Amino acid sequence: MPLRARVASLVGSRRTQRVIIAVILINAVTLGLETVPSVLDRYGAVLHAVDRVALAVFVAELAAKIYVQRGRFVREPWNLFDFAVVGISLVPQSGGLSVLRALRVLRTLRLLSVVPSLRRVVSALLGAMPGMASIAVLLALVLYVAAVMATKLFGATNPEYFGSLGASLFTLFQVMTGEAWSEVARAVMEHHPAAWIFFVVFILISTFVVLNLFIAVVVRAMEDDDQQQTETITDIVRRARRESDAALLEEITALRVEVRALRGDTSAVVTETADDPAPRS
Repeated sequence: MPLRARVASLVGSRRTQRVIIAVILINAVTLGLETVPSVLDRYGAVLHAVDRVALAVFVAELAAKIYVQRGRFVREPWNLFDFAVVGISLVPQSGGLSVLRALRVLRTLRLLSVVPSLRRVVSALLGAMPGMASIAVLLALVLYVAAVMATKLFGATNPEYFGSLGASLFTLFQVMTGEAWSEVARAVMEHHPAAWIFFVVFILISTFVVLNLFIAVVVRAMEDDDQQQTETITDIVRRARRESDAALLEEITALRVEVRALRGDTSAVVTETADDPAPRS
């Protein structure tokens, strides 16, 4: 077996993928432990050594992929993602680039490219982006209209919450997330008893309608992705069956030709025997 084929078999094997996943998880734990001062003072050398070993494993894996895939490597988005994450770790972390040391934790995101189920989720989210963008525009319009109304209605009595358009936008975003919205509503209702109508309608529209649309779009995208994968698998099975049937038909046709040829030879032998005179004694 050629060297390139053996390297491709090694990189694509399940055992190698499990090793890479284990290295990613161990590296994620060590990076987290480095944030604990007591652990860093006591086991800093060990943690740094594990970090360097993990980086060496990632670099070796990328080098093997580049060797196997060559030009196809740059056409795969997940390969470029892995290359960028590992490349950041290789940048000298000194001087003005010392901030890149904190970006080493991005290696944990390599689980997205290694684990197929996580990769499908990310693909579904990216596929849902156009629909999510439309819903985001709708949510922005709702927030803007509600902020202008709240500034005009409650700005004079509650300037800490609705004194300006920016303050109103921030307050309504807080209300939309459900964070202490009742405190804001009660503070406004001290001066405007009917203000509860505004807050209830805003929460119903922004939280229970618009935000749920985000979930609906993502779920629909994941269902479409699963259906597409199922159809792809079905097409592959059907294609394999057609190819198998075609190969079987070719074999049957060849066998028939051989049988006819054998029958023709046998008939010729019988005819020649019948034409020959009987042997003389």
